[in-house]
Amino acid sequence: MRGEKNTGEEKPHKRHSRAGLRLRSYFLTGIVVAAPIGITVYLTWTFIAWVDAWVKPLVPRAYNPDNYLPFSVPGFGLIVAILALTLLGFLTANLVGRTIVSWGEILLERMPLVRNLYRALKQIFATVLSQSSRSFQQVGLIEYPRRGLWALVFIATEAKGEVSVRLEEAGETMAVFLPTTPNPTSGFLLFVPVQDVILLDMTVEEAAKLVVSAGLVSPEYQSRTRQLAAAAKAEEEDAPQPEAPAQAEPDTEPQREPQDGEPQERAPEGAAEKAPARKRAPGRRRRRSREAAE
Repeated sequence: MRGEKNTGEEKPHKRHSRAGLRLRSYFLTGIVVAAPIGITVYLTWTFIAWVDAWVKPLVPRAYNPDNYLPFSVPGFGLIVAILALTLLGFLTANLVGRTIVSWGEILLERMPLVRNLYRALKQIFATVLSQSSRSFQQVGLIEYPRRGLWALVFIATEAKGEVSVRLEEAGETMAVFLPTTPNPTSGFLLFVPVQDVILLDMTVEEAAKLVVSAGLVSPEYQSRTRQLAAAAKAEEEDAPQPEAPAQAEPDTEPQREPQDGEPQERAPEGAAEKAPARKRAPGRRRRRSREAAE
């Protein structure tokens, strides 16, 4: 009786625990779905509001829709900023725009503190935003901070200038950026020999996700390998196969029967044994017997 009472008491407890686990899983699933969407919307809205706060005061009152409408128009400052930057790039590409920019650079070069900052910022933006730049297009692994520990790095470029000359004894070197977790915008610049860098197949975006998530979000390498293998197999199947050499057709010419009075050709001994004896027609025998009697 005691055993039956215990089992009866355990059943409701198990039901409550299962219900609690289900509610917990539902709650975590909701967080996983809502958190990325909410954070993305919040960051986007914050960026738009920040740009509007900087650009809208510069727009004349006659062209600002906030002066005509009872509510503020979000994103108007961002649109104006995009149009202004596009127009500035168009004017800079012309001769007049280049002349104006060169005059501005000459003025900045004469300022002792500002010119160093301007040179550094200009070089950084020209390297990052240049269409021909190949920086941060590959990801690699290096042993850091000691042997046996591996760190993820972004391949910047080959070592150039004085650094490459001073490191000639170490061989060919390259500049890599070692990001920190969870903020990949900060890190360390390292010059590493090429033979000490292991290049990876993952993209820069996938590596950034791996750094930000502290290794929790790993790219699907096995599925990509299978896709590449399937594509290679499909290419092999689609490739034209070499044609087989044509076989010579056997000689099947019909044999001519000997006429009356012509000597018959003798067949080889082996063929005579294999081929059956030809039977003569009874009419031909009678004709030959009549000729012999005459």
